[in-house]
Amino acid sequence: MLNFFRQQTSSFKNDLLSGLTVALALVPEAIAFAFVAGVSPLIGLYSAFFLGLITAVVGGRPGMISGATGAMAVVVVSLVADHGIEYMFPTVILCGVLQIIIGLLRLGKLIRMVPHPVMLGFVNGLAIVIGMAQLGSFKTLSDSGTLVYLSGFPLMAMLALVGLTMAIIWLLPKVTTAVPASLAAILSITLIAVAVNNSQRTDSGENLLATVGDMLRTNTIAAETKKAQEAMASEDDDALMHAQRSDSRDVVTSELTLVSAVVAQDSPSIKDTFAEAVATPKIENPPADPSASSSGAAESGISGGLPMPYWLEYAMVPFSWNTLKIIFPYAIVLCGVGLIESLMTLSLIDEITETRGQGNRECIGQGTANLICGLFGGMGGCAMIGQSLINVNSGGRGRLSGITAAVCLLLFVLFLAPWIEQIPMAALVGVMFMVVIGTFEWASLKMLRRMPRSDMFVMILVAGYTVFMHDLASAVILGVIVSALVFAWQHATHIGADIKVNEFGSKIYQLHGPLFFASVASFKEMFNVSEDPDDVVIDFYYTRVYDQSGLEAINGLAEKYQAAGKRLHLTHLSEECRSLLNQAGDLVEVNVSEDPQYHVATDRLA
Repeated sequence: MLNFFRQQTSSFKNDLLSGLTVALALVPEAIAFAFVAGVSPLIGLYSAFFLGLITAVVGGRPGMISGATGAMAVVVVSLVADHGIEYMFPTVILCGVLQIIIGLLRLGKLIRMVPHPVMLGFVNGLAIVIGMAQLGSFKTLSDSGTLVYLSGFPLMAMLALVGLTMAIIWLLPKVTTAVPASLAAILSITLIAVAVNNSQRTDSGENLLATVGDMLRTNTIAAETKKAQEAMASEDDDALMHAQRSDSRDVVTSELTLVSAVVAQDSPSIKDTFAEAVATPKIENPPADPSASSSGAAESGISGGLPMPYWLEYAMVPFSWNTLKIIFPYAIVLCGVGLIESLMTLSLIDEITETRGQGNRECIGQGTANLICGLFGGMGGCAMIGQSLINVNSGGRGRLSGITAAVCLLLFVLFLAPWIEQIPMAALVGVMFMVVIGTFEWASLKMLRRMPRSDMFVMILVAGYTVFMHDLASAVILGVIVSALVFAWQHATHIGADIKVNEFGSKIYQLHGPLFFASVASFKEMFNVSEDPDDVVIDFYYTRVYDQSGLEAINGLAEKYQAAGKRLHLTHLSEECRSLLNQAGDLVEVNVSEDPQYHVATDRLA
């Protein structure tokens, strides 16, 4: 199904229009991930702007989109909760520095070590995760301030618009390619939703068809409600613990009375907090008429000014060893997660567009973007797979598409927020569902019966871990580790020896297969020191020594022959093996016979 994305061609017009399409899809994603991180939605939007712009200019993969991502958000959320938002900015800056160092050290090439089954599992798991993430758009706010799934006519209307969006994206390219199908679908569904919402409202006065503004408002209220409930639960626990520790019967009775009052919400502070969270949201619906956002109208939830250096708005943390001890572990995790997701996305876009990006340059680009993002009060991020696929599907192939997306996103924040908030969530959900269909490698289902069982296991493991743990970076690392272990296990049994005695009475072991940590045990079992003659030759013509474990096995074998008063020779060593022996120094004390022409052997002490 990845061939679905190859229908587009690169052009100036396609890059501009695809960038606009991506910018529209970036808004709810950036807001949602900001809520995950526990920061303001504007921080998520500013982060998406800086990351998208800088990586588009200096990154190693034209056409790839970067922004605030969920993988990075789940890392910084605990930092923000435990130490405050002021510690997030230097953490993101340090993450960027580490990523630049990795790029300068040219370690981006390590992405080549990801096996194809891991890539398949990653892509399929990612498609499922993107699809499941869209289910949150089918929720609305209940009377208690929590999110519940739609039902009845609102649900039917939402499903109908999602289906119509998908139909437009699928059918429009068959008629014309003048406009990206995703952009045409978003604009068409938005016009329908605006007309419906202006003509009909729910009983509570809300929009019948949920919009981006509604999503922002409901998520804000739900987050405040959850905090209020957690605050009440915390006070309940404190009161109970205090009551249990009291030795006085009267005090116990008094404390239990207090607990009952708290549970009944008679405590004025808790009750007021809960009521304010539910009944007095900070973010209000945008006006039905975008032009009416002047006097008397509530300020839009995603509107703001130009981003400023974070120290002008937030307190700066002290530059000290204690600060470094706090932020360094988070920066390391952010660095690893961001680069793994970015390089995996780069590989996926390479496959789709049949071009090749520059992994090391992408590491430097991601690091530069995160460094500047942190300086301007951003939450950090990395490549966004869903938005990158939208860009590619819409025809975006050059750096202009990413630049356009970032600039449009900033324009939305500065000037166009009331209009953007009227985009229906159904249109964006339909676009993402088409991304899911195009991302999932359907051919892998047919390949299951023909794949080796080990590869099939790795693919399913990576996909399952991605779906259930929602951690793409850890899924890739796990897949690489399991693949390496499977490879080592399989090749551990591939070592053997042809044994013969030459005319001089020397016993020759001609090895076959690799000598490394997993095959050392089999290597040792081949030799019978007590029964071998005084002169023994190990011929490495058909094998290689790959690691220190192999060298140690040779050393141990040499000691046994030496203790028995016998000589051990190594012949036909490759240049790599000789290099390992030279680096080992005194660790390997055997006679090494070098035979470049395979005629006359000379001995030397390693």
